[in-house]
Amino acid sequence: MGRRKYPPLTPSEVVSIVTALGFKSDRQCGSHANYEFIGLGNERRRVVTVDLNVREFDEDLIKSMIRQSGRTREEFYGATKRTAKKI
Repeated sequence: MGRRKYPPLTPSEVVSIVTALGFKSDRQCGSHANYEFIGLGNERRRVVTVDLNVREFDEDLIKSMIRQSGRTREEFYGATKRTAKKI
């Protein structure tokens, strides 16, 4: 069987990824934490919402977080050594 295009990630892995990409913890409302990236130059402000109350994110939620971050799939997964091994 082939490898998944978007391997599942845990909330702690996603937090590590967005932190490595330069996002800072903005606020938390219940189990949802927001991580904010202040754009430099022509780059715009980005906010990624992470649900800390799930076991693993499915493909649709991972795609959504990648889109929110404004990065490519390779940049997102490659932000940490642990997640880079998954792809």
